[in-house]
Amino acid sequence: MTIHSLYIYDRHCACVYYQDWQRTRRPKPAVEGGLLPAVSQAVSARGGLNLASPRNTLSSNSGVVVAVNDMLQPSPLLQTPISATDKPITSTGLSFDEEAKLVYGVILSLRNMIRKISGRDEQFVGYRTSAYKLHLFETISGYKFVMLTDPNADSLRFVLRQIYVGPFLEYVTRNPLVNMDSKEYGIDNEYFRASVDRLVRGLSIFP
Repeated sequence: MTIHSLYIYDRHCACVYYQDWQRTRRPKPAVEGGLLPAVSQAVSARGGLNLASPRNTLSSNSGVVVAVNDMLQPSPLLQTPISATDKPITSTGLSFDEEAKLVYGVILSLRNMIRKISGRDEQFVGYRTSAYKLHLFETISGYKFVMLTDPNADSLRFVLRQIYVGPFLEYVTRNPLVNMDSKEYGIDNEYFRASVDRLVRGLSIFP
C-alpha cells in the first residue's frame, strides 16, 4: 500500500500542515501570500520565513525551549529519509495553495451532498477514485485530518486518529509556542513532523 500525503485543515478552512511520503508528482511551491507560514517547508513560497524552526518547538519532556534562534539551518528531524526505491518526483503543474483548496473543496462538497441526500446523521469519511483514496478524520474542534493513499488501501481513519491523539495533542495542542487557530500561522514544528513521520513509517502497511 502506498501512503501519499497528509493535510490538516483548521476550522477556518485553512491548510495548517502538510507532509508527504511516496508522491511521485508534487505540487509547485505555493504562490507568495497563498499559504500560511509554518505549514511545510517543502511547499512554502520560496524565500519565506522559516517558522517551522526549532524556535516553534517546546520539549514536552523537559518543558524547556530547545532553541532560540529564528534563522537556523533545517533540522535533521525535518528531513525525510530517502529510500533507494524512491521514484523521481515531477510536478503536478498546480501550486500547493491551489491543491490544498481543491482537496478541501472536494471534501466540503461531498459532505454537503451526503447530508442533503442521506440526512445529517450520515457521516462522510472518505471516497475512492481509480487513482487514489481519500481518508478523513474530523475532530470536535473542527480540525480535519486528510490522508491520500493508493485506491486499494483499507480505511486509515484509525491512523489519522492516532496522529490526533498522539503527536497532535502532544506537540501542537500542548505546545504554548504554537499559536493555534490564529488565522496567521500553521502548526508545523520539528517534533510534530518527526513524530508523524515515525508513526506513519512504523505502520505495518507502510512498504
